[in-house]
Amino acid sequence: MNALEIKNASKKFGSIIAVDSLSLQVEKGEMFALVGPDGVGKTTLIRMLCGIVKPDAGEFSVMGYDVQKQIDEVKNRIGYLSQKFSLYGDLTIDENIEFFAEIHGVWDYKPRREELLEFTRLTPFRTRLAEKLSGGMKQKLALACTLVHTPEIIFLDEPTTGVDPVSRRDFWKVLSSLLKTGITIVMTTPYLDEAERCNRVALMNEGKIMVLGTPAEVKKEMKGEIVEMVCSNIRTAFSLLKKFTPVREVQAFGDRLHVVVDRSERDVQPMLEMLSTNSISVSDWRVVKPTLENVFISLMTGKN
Repeated sequence: MNALEIKNASKKFGSIIAVDSLSLQVEKGEMFALVGPDGVGKTTLIRMLCGIVKPDAGEFSVMGYDVQKQIDEVKNRIGYLSQKFSLYGDLTIDENIEFFAEIHGVWDYKPRREELLEFTRLTPFRTRLAEKLSGGMKQKLALACTLVHTPEIIFLDEPTTGVDPVSRRDFWKVLSSLLKTGITIVMTTPYLDEAERCNRVALMNEGKIMVLGTPAEVKKEMKGEIVEMVCSNIRTAFSLLKKFTPVREVQAFGDRLHVVVDRSERDVQPMLEMLSTNSISVSDWRVVKPTLENVFISLMTGKN
């Protein structure tokens, strides 16, 4: 039995199609990522799975239970950490966990609270008010509150958005440890480096899944080879390379370009000569392996 199954899910908000005839399966015990920018339907899909948003069409099963017909059974087995998780700033860490435990009907919550505080490394701060916590600590407390009733599957909606890099790393350490307990994690994220850590990834756009698979499988969708270049006058180089015949695609990443060609051994030298003719010097270049970001940009621009 899969942890969740979605068949032909659709949802409109007025004239806007948020989710468009989407089907998906997630296996038990895996970490699954829905990836894409804001507005592609990730949050709407999660909320339909949690019974918060009513779908226009489709079938939804979570841990073997029909979301639309057996929502109480579903709610007993899921945890949901939304983008704007509402901690109570005037309550301490201890009191927040106690509050959410009682909401879920967990009355003998103290042993579970101790376990979660140790797990998230929040024990030394348990008497601190939630409003006094850093962004990363707030997210770990939110996760503890989500886990207090021991769900079988948790939905995390962009859990590290707005969190500093160090806290993001710590949060991911907690998730990795959590995965070892056998729980299923379904998350949305705009960060493709985070998606690299998941068992499987679905790249979304306009309410549909463009490609789905393990990170390694998704990267194989990238056609051609990627040549990373560091050069002068990067904007002019970008424009010139886009018009150059051997080049399939050009992607800009800060101070360097990723140039997609069919065969680097054949195509790099003509590119270097063309840039040199246009007074652009290339200080370094190398062939690099594709990342999920390369694939996503390529799919979004219709180059792949």
